Amino acid sequence: MSRGKRILQYGVLPWVAALIVWQLAAWASEPDFLPGPYLTLQGAIELSKDGSLFTYILYSFYRVFTGWLIGSLIAIPVGLAMGRIRFVRALAEPILNFVRFIPALAFVTLFMLWFGIGEQSKIILVMYGTIFTVIINTMTGVLAVEEDKIRSARSMGATERQIMRHVIVPATIPYIFTGVRLAMSTSYMAILGAEMMAANEGVGFLIWNARLYFKTDWIFVGVIALGLMGFATDRLLGFVGRKLLYRYGIVFTGSLTRKA
Repeated sequence: MSRGKRILQYGVLPWVAALIVWQLAAWASEPDFLPGPYLTLQGAIELSKDGSLFTYILYSFYRVFTGWLIGSLIAIPVGLAMGRIRFVRALAEPILNFVRFIPALAFVTLFMLWFGIGEQSKIILVMYGTIFTVIINTMTGVLAVEEDKIRSARSMGATERQIMRHVIVPATIPYIFTGVRLAMSTSYMAILGAEMMAANEGVGFLIWNARLYFKTDWIFVGVIALGLMGFATDRLLGFVGRKLLYRYGIVFTGSLTRKA
């Protein structure tokens, strides 16, 4: 019974079921149209022999992490200011609510024109995909702080800077953490489009280039690589949050839970 509970706890059965369904669907189809798990594994081994698969993964990870980190560092203070200062919120919120509905992929061509086809345009595209999610979650966290806490701090002589540092920011950290986690997923979507359009390396380039040779197994390798990269970075972010931010109510369970 304990072994069965462990299997259920670690989510092994859904993965086994997914592999079985995938293999059955592959048997019912043509290998060039839907390669099974074994053919996909062979494609991964083929791409790994010269190290190209790992090179593509490292390029994509570097672009995602750099754009996500810079975008988050910009968005967090902007979100705090918008949540705390009514004038800033009234000024910026209409523009924010307009631009955030334009997906990052819509700017791929423009960013290539403005910033070139090098790393800069790709990182800025990831930043664009990150900033709005983090701003909105941060601003929501500031607005959710109970007014009684602010009044209590002010009655004890706390300045606005002290209120921000000791009341607003600690209460907002769970929202910020959720925002940066959500932004990580949008970062992968942004880089995929950028690498498909203008790159000679990266997982997006692998997927886009594989279609020219009708290498469906390589496409599946790229898709699975993206999923594994996202899963790994999310778990790593959750581990860091659990170790460093547990005092603020961060409990990482694999879901987007803000508080315990």
